[in-house]
Amino acid sequence: MNWNYSLTQTEYLFLAVFGLLYGYFFFRTFRVARLLGTTAWATIPKFFLRTAYLSLLLIALLGPSFGVVEKELVSEGKDIYIAVDLSKSMDAPDIPPTRLEKVKFELKRLVEALPGNRFGLLVFSTEAFVHAPLTSDQGALAMFIQSLTTRLVPESGTNLCSAVELALRKQLAESVDISQTKVLVLLTDGEDFGECDPSLAAQIRRYGVSTFVVGVGTEDGSTIPTARGNLRDRDGNVIYTHLNRNYLRQFVQETRGAYLELASSSADLTPLTAAIQNLENRLVDQRKLQVTTNKYYYFLLAALVLIAIDLLVTVRTFKL
Repeated sequence: MNWNYSLTQTEYLFLAVFGLLYGYFFFRTFRVARLLGTTAWATIPKFFLRTAYLSLLLIALLGPSFGVVEKELVSEGKDIYIAVDLSKSMDAPDIPPTRLEKVKFELKRLVEALPGNRFGLLVFSTEAFVHAPLTSDQGALAMFIQSLTTRLVPESGTNLCSAVELALRKQLAESVDISQTKVLVLLTDGEDFGECDPSLAAQIRRYGVSTFVVGVGTEDGSTIPTARGNLRDRDGNVIYTHLNRNYLRQFVQETRGAYLELASSSADLTPLTAAIQNLENRLVDQRKLQVTTNKYYYFLLAALVLIAIDLLVTVRTFKL
């Protein structure tokens, strides 16, 4: 037998005090009976009766569990891969404090607003990497999001297509079945220097991946601060980074996705949250578990029967 709850030292102390007072009550009853020249043996059945139902009530409160029940655990939701651009341009401060810090803040809110779904986190610059595999653990995912920095990736360029290709491979490999609701969220400033496979957009449409692209930055742009001053090119010229809105909208059009922007410190991902919530939930995980069940009601029922007997049956304490 297992117990769902356990007694603390304070509760053991109260039980000990109650037991002593209860024992003293019966001792005093017999003492008074002896002084009166009679007996109080009729109270003995009551003593054992009350001790029995008090013990049963205590057992019921502790939650006794025994026996095994097989239950089927079904989880429904969506598989959502988030790909974050970690190129040096994401350190630009045109969205205070920086583009990347704004993305991290909004991603935490997005995950909190979509419980019950599985999230995976990808990072990319010239190449794409898995930063966190699909998980429903929001606490772990929040730590992975917080750890994002442009120093995580070795290259400073941007290849949006590498992230899309990796996300598609992971989605197809890790989904329960091909009909699973698959979502891809890309957060980037759109300054892309890679070339996409012409069939990539067709594959996204074919496998039903719902694609959402979030443009991060402003069209006016900004310099890119580093520890040694503003980032410069090989000729020594200061580099300016701008949101490449046209490229991102073209990509969305090819994949039949949706586009939105984080273009100011007040912008948020509320429209993205609503759009993902409106997508149909599908089976994410299904498994059978063997669990013990709380059988407190057996002991509670027995205690109530004994309490009823105690109330209905009266005894004469003293025979005078």
